[in-house]
Amino acid sequence: MDVPSGTLISDAARQAGVELLVPCGGQGRCGRCAVIVEAGEVRSRPTQRLSPEDVASGYVLACQTQIEADATITIPPQEKIERRIREGKRASAVELPFPYDFQDQPLHKYIVNLAPPSLEEQTDDWSRLKRELANRYNLTDVQVSLAVLAKLGKALRDGNWVVTVVVDLNTWDRPEGPPRLLDVLPGESLESLWAVAIDIGTTSNVVWLVDMVSGQVVAQAVDYNGQIARGEDVISRIIYAGKGDGLRELQELVVGTLNRLLGQVCAERDISPHEVYRAVVSGNTTMIHLLTAISPEPIRLMPFIPVVNEMPPFEAREIGLGINGQATVDCLPGIGSYVGADITAGVISSGMCRAQDLVLFLDIGTNGEMALGDCTWLIACACSAGPAFEGAGVVHGMRATEGAIEEVWVNSDDYEATYRVIGTVKPRGLCGSGLISLLGEMFAAGVIDKSGNIDLTLPTRRVREGAHGAEYVVAWASESAHGQDIALTAVDIDNLMRAKAAIYAGFSVLARSVGLSIADIGQVYIGGAFGQYLNVEKAVLIGMLPDMPYERYRFLGNTSVRGAYYALISNHVRREMTRVGRMMTYLELSADNTFFEEFNAAMFLPHTDEAQFPSVASLMRRSA
Repeated sequence: MDVPSGTLISDAARQAGVELLVPCGGQGRCGRCAVIVEAGEVRSRPTQRLSPEDVASGYVLACQTQIEADATITIPPQEKIERRIREGKRASAVELPFPYDFQDQPLHKYIVNLAPPSLEEQTDDWSRLKRELANRYNLTDVQVSLAVLAKLGKALRDGNWVVTVVVDLNTWDRPEGPPRLLDVLPGESLESLWAVAIDIGTTSNVVWLVDMVSGQVVAQAVDYNGQIARGEDVISRIIYAGKGDGLRELQELVVGTLNRLLGQVCAERDISPHEVYRAVVSGNTTMIHLLTAISPEPIRLMPFIPVVNEMPPFEAREIGLGINGQATVDCLPGIGSYVGADITAGVISSGMCRAQDLVLFLDIGTNGEMALGDCTWLIACACSAGPAFEGAGVVHGMRATEGAIEEVWVNSDDYEATYRVIGTVKPRGLCGSGLISLLGEMFAAGVIDKSGNIDLTLPTRRVREGAHGAEYVVAWASESAHGQDIALTAVDIDNLMRAKAAIYAGFSVLARSVGLSIADIGQVYIGGAFGQYLNVEKAVLIGMLPDMPYERYRFLGNTSVRGAYYALISNHVRREMTRVGRMMTYLELSADNTFFEEFNAAMFLPHTDEAQFPSVASLMRRSA
C-alpha cells in the first residue's frame, strides 16, 4: 500500500488493516509495538526500550518510526489477549444485601387491551393507547420515539388489539416521570424482562444479564477492553483520543467489546439482545467519556475538569450499544477527573456505608482510586500508579493470562527462585501479582536493598548485568515458553517502586487532608479484579498497603459491576449513589504538594519511616 513519506509505521499498519498493539498510546514508553525493518528507509527516534542488539537486528518501535521511502516491515507475533470467561459459563450467584422489590425499579411491562377501532370511533392508535395507560395504570405524559410508533399499528393488529408495552418509568431520577415507552409487543408477554449491568474497566469489560422479574443475575461475561491495543492506561488513551479519528476509534473499540459480551450472555439464555431494555454502566471518568465519544482531553489539562460527572440518561442506539435501540443507558455518577463512577459504585456495593469503622476503600489498577470515610463524610482521590501492575513498562511483564508467573518465592540462603504459573504451561512473563510477590521476596531475601538496588556481589548467577542494567533472573531460558530468560530489571524495579509509592502516598495524603492518620483506619476494603489476587503480606512488605492485621482487610472483587447491578434493580440504591457522588469531596493530588513529599518518602522499601511498618521491621530483623 502507499502512504505519504513521514507516516508512522503504526499508522501505516492500521491503514492496511493490520492489527498492531500500541499499549502506551503511541508514546514509545512500553516497547511492545516493536517491529523489524527488513529493507527500506525509515527514521526512528532513540528509545531505551530496545537493546543495542535489538537495534542491530533491525527492530524499531512502530509508534516512533517514520517511513521515509519504500520499506518492508515484519510484525512479530503480537501478545495474545485471551478471554477470561468463555461462552456458556453459568453465572455465579450474587447475593443481595436487601430484599428485591420489583416495584422499586424503573423497568415494567403492562398489558393493554384496546377495543378495535370503528367508523364511529375514529381516535388514532397512539391516542387510544395513551388513554388506556392513563386510565388503567395511571401512566400519564408517556413519551415515545418514532421507531416505537412505527411498530404500534402492526403490533396492535397482530395481537388482536392486545399488546404488552415495555415502559421505563424513570423513577430513580424523576419520581413524577415522565415514563418512556420502549417497545410494544403483540399479545401478552409478561414472563420475562431483561436488563444488563456493565462495568467498563480500563483493562477489562464486564456484562451481567439480569432477569428483572426475579432480580437475579443469570449470565455473566468478561473480556479485555478492546481499547487496550491503543493504550493500557487512561492517560495513554486520552492522548490517543486526541489524534485524528482516535476518539471515534476508541469508542468503537469499547462498544465492540461490549456488544460481543452482550451477544454471549444473551445466547446463554437463548434471547435476543433486542429484548434487553435497560443498561446501567459503571466505569472511571475517562471510560465513560470514551463510551459516549465525548472528548476526555480536559481531564488531563489544568485544572483537570471533566466535561461531565453526572451523564444524563440516553438511548442505546445513540452509541450503537447492541441492545434494544430505545433502551435507557444510565451511567452512574462520577466524582472528578480521575475518580469515577466505579468508586461511587464501590462505596455503595462494598457496604462501606454500613460499616462501624472508618473505612479506606481501594481500587488498585493503572489508575489507583480510593475513598476514605464512613458515609457521613467521604473524601476521594486518584493516583497515577501507572500500568506496571498490569505488566506494562516491565521488560518481561504481561497480563494475568495463561503463562504468567503469579507468585514467587526466593530462598534467602542460596537466592534461588521458585514460582507458580497460571495454567499448566511454561512461564512467559510476570503479571502484577507476581511482580509484587517477587519484589517483596527479593527484599526479604536481601537481593535488593531499601532503595531497590540489586546486590550484584551476591554468590548467585541469578543476579547479573543485563541489557537494561542490573537484573535478577526468575526463570531460565530452558524453563520458559519462549526460550529466553525471564528477569526483573533495575528499570522494572524503579517502575514498581513508583507504582507502590503512589498508592501509599495517595491514601496517606487522603487521611492527612482530614486530620487523620493511617493508624485511624479501621478497615481496608479492596475492590477490582486485581485485588482478588493480591498477596497482602507481600504488598505490606514492599510498603504498598498499610501495616495492619490481615483480618482488617476485605477483598471484594469487582465492586464496580456489583454497584451497577444494585443500581439497576433498586431505585433507592440508584438515588443513594447520586447522593454519595454529590457529597463526596474530590482531592486533586497533583495540586497538593504534600503528595510529592509522601511519594518521595514511600520510594523506599517499605518506607523511609520504618515505624509505619513494624511487622516488616520485625521480619527483617529475624531474617538478618
